[in-house]
Amino acid sequence: MTPEIIDIHPHIISADTERYPIAPQHGHRSKWSATRPVTFEQMIAEMDEAGVAKAAIVHSSTTYGHNNSYVADSVARYPKRFTGVYSFDLLAPDALQTFDYWLARGMGGIRLFTGGATHQSDASWLIDPATFPIWQRCAEIGMTMAVQTTPDGLSMVAELAQRFPTVKIALDHCARPDLEDGPPYARCAALFELAKYENVYMKITPRTFDLAQAAPGGAEAFFAQLVKVFGADHLAFGSNYPASAGPLKKLIDQGHACFASLTEEERAWVWGRTAKALYPSLAD
Repeated sequence: MTPEIIDIHPHIISADTERYPIAPQHGHRSKWSATRPVTFEQMIAEMDEAGVAKAAIVHSSTTYGHNNSYVADSVARYPKRFTGVYSFDLLAPDALQTFDYWLARGMGGIRLFTGGATHQSDASWLIDPATFPIWQRCAEIGMTMAVQTTPDGLSMVAELAQRFPTVKIALDHCARPDLEDGPPYARCAALFELAKYENVYMKITPRTFDLAQAAPGGAEAFFAQLVKVFGADHLAFGSNYPASAGPLKKLIDQGHACFASLTEEERAWVWGRTAKALYPSLAD
């Protein structure tokens, strides 16, 4: 049986730069957004072709900074099929007002962006007490936090998971794990330690697929271990498309190959059921 597929990590880029001006965080635009942008309309066509039912579209900070308007305007057109995962400055004095503004414009989750290919910041702001009122608001309304970090930031993720045990935390790209030693993945000890926190989830993307396929033991061994450690109900698929080069169907096919050793029930969780737990509006 083919599971329902929900993508919790696609990006969209508008062709209208007047309405949605390019203003990347830290001033450096991502190469993928400039060279292979995908509009909302194109994303819908790609989803239909690939058999993707719904999506939580992740705002591109390396294109628009903290202006989430393009994703907000897009998800408002089809609120039953899409939700938005937005980014804004949690340290700003008016962060709670900003939260409320974007909440009213379709924000289904928040992404804490500590840097990507264009910039790596000091991620210590993740645990700055000034950000805690936003976490508390997320706890009150059941909103998920998506965190982009590397293995260096896992201790901060653990601190946040413990401090806010009712806030679901989804780690982008499984926090870019080091798999070079192969099974049982001793270098992933800090990552696997997070499994003790019921509110920590792993977002599996093509970046994870590539790492697993290139590692000793291959994808079959790694994803079986990931399910063993976290449980399939704490793993969710995100395409990262078009930051990960498509077409989207190619990335879905890569996922099917990587999850081949999982049971039908486990695949159902990873492809869609966990997404509904992280973004309840997509469960309707």
